[in-house]
Amino acid sequence: MKVTRAALPFLPFCEGRLPGFPGLPQLPGRLAGLSMALLKATALEFAILAGHLLLYPSGIIQERRPGTEPLPADAAPLPTGTRPPVVLLHGFIDNRSVFVLLRRSLAQHGRRQIESLNYSPLTCDIRTAAELLGRHIADICERTGHDRVDIVGHSLGGLIARYYVQRLGGDLRVRTLVTLGTPHAGTRVAPLANAHPIVRQMRPGSALLEELRQSAPGCRTHFVAFWSDLDHLMDPLESASIDHPDLMVQNVRVSGIGHLALPVHPAVATGIRQALDLHQTSGTPVGGAARKAEPGTGGLTVA
Repeated sequence: MKVTRAALPFLPFCEGRLPGFPGLPQLPGRLAGLSMALLKATALEFAILAGHLLLYPSGIIQERRPGTEPLPADAAPLPTGTRPPVVLLHGFIDNRSVFVLLRRSLAQHGRRQIESLNYSPLTCDIRTAAELLGRHIADICERTGHDRVDIVGHSLGGLIARYYVQRLGGDLRVRTLVTLGTPHAGTRVAPLANAHPIVRQMRPGSALLEELRQSAPGCRTHFVAFWSDLDHLMDPLESASIDHPDLMVQNVRVSGIGHLALPVHPAVATGIRQALDLHQTSGTPVGGAARKAEPGTGGLTVA
């Protein structure tokens, strides 16, 4: 079943109101607001890209596999004994360095077991990457003593994790899957990139996406899909949300930031933490069972 409203307060929601830039011609109404938001989001994307290029070499090598993440000195004194490990999975042509800020945010709020996985940049099939993810998660569960994990996947990483959960029996191992800007319904952006087989699998109507449209009765994993209204890699924008009658889904609309900002923006990090803490170990939303969305509901919004 599909959920687009929270059972409990989920995020500090507010509608973004961006001030105009001096010297630019004023446009009427909503068009002016959209133009200013787009300029601001684009500038932020370039800044994040520059910073990520500097950090990228530090994430090329697969991280060591400690049993627990040491708590920072300023970490909140929250109980962590029952919390499953968090697995972070990056996007296309990327590596674990994209999660530096999110990882720190999770650790500061009591998550002690956090692992960032790299999959090979030479990966040419989402199914193969999902099988490898399953082996990694089995190893994590064995090392940590937990039966299940939570996953946060950015872009392609979310699609790999969803395939593992939905098609390879991964719902037995994954309690909550949070996706950030993941093309669940496919994206038509950058048609020249079709030479890469992974990109072809992310196109609307691909055989892989048709597999994910098939029934998934009894799926135990709870899905939380963050999608941005200014995501330049999603065409259409809503393709980063999940629409499936058999899945427990919470779609969260992020206002005013682009694709690269999703794993680093503090408001999104807050939403991710709350999404991971919202559900009990069984995966059922706190406060009641998942319910089917009413027609026309647009989900939650964070700005």
